[in-house]
Amino acid sequence: MKDCKSILQLSTEFLAKNKVPRPRFVAETLLAHFLQKKRIELYMHFDRPLIEEELSPFRAALKRVIAKEPIEYILGEVEFFDAKIKVTPDVLIPRQETEILLDLVCKRLDGSEKRALDLCTGSGCLAVGLKKAHPEIEVIGVDLSEKALAVAQQNGPDVTWLKGDLTAPVAGQKFDLVLCNPPYVTEAEYDELDEALRKFEPKMALVSGPTGYEFYERLKDDLPAILTPGAKVFFEIGTGQGEGVLKIFSQGLWEDLRVEKDWSGHTRFFSLKLKQISSIMQ
Repeated sequence: MKDCKSILQLSTEFLAKNKVPRPRFVAETLLAHFLQKKRIELYMHFDRPLIEEELSPFRAALKRVIAKEPIEYILGEVEFFDAKIKVTPDVLIPRQETEILLDLVCKRLDGSEKRALDLCTGSGCLAVGLKKAHPEIEVIGVDLSEKALAVAQQNGPDVTWLKGDLTAPVAGQKFDLVLCNPPYVTEAEYDELDEALRKFEPKMALVSGPTGYEFYERLKDDLPAILTPGAKVFFEIGTGQGEGVLKIFSQGLWEDLRVEKDWSGHTRFFSLKLKQISSIMQ
């Protein structure tokens, strides 16, 4: 019977041999998960022998890692904006960039926001994170995928979840805030994405179409009908799409257009407001 220290050493060597990045971190993360401990606690139990019932799921997880399955799907959850978000292959894995977007949103709120809408919600990470940070705001999440919504419902029981195509499920309603991380990868770009991403994450949540701007084009026309005057809108966008989205929204009912970068200096976020009625009339 091997102890915790030996198992960690052997599994790290196994992962390194199979060219898994950060093999020690992956081994520690998985073992801690299946032992229901924090990673740091493993070092306090190096001499503890591990029984077969504990090792069996750990070995199975190592095989999934070797097959390039993202560790987030193996663990079944990720940390996002101080919340645990359940993830399955039916939803995209929330990225750091999306967490940065939500932080940006929260810093821009002024207390006037009563109702918020999260479009293309996926796992519901944006909607759930916003609701946790601002429980006073009524939050609705919309997605076309029934399987994605089933995951989102587990993540946010205090959020209203609706199935449908973009703004169609909330026609006739009004919102002060809209968040959206839509598909923005072109069909050509998809073929160049990392193999693990293409193999395990849902294509419909990634690919927009031939140009990558299809969802932004639609929302330019669809959003005004469901927004209150002065409503704030925040998008995640692809690297290099800043000029394109500015051009799409530069005419008509929009103001305060901003393209902003992530921590790596890449264009990643786009925000704007619906003009006040008085501004439109001028």
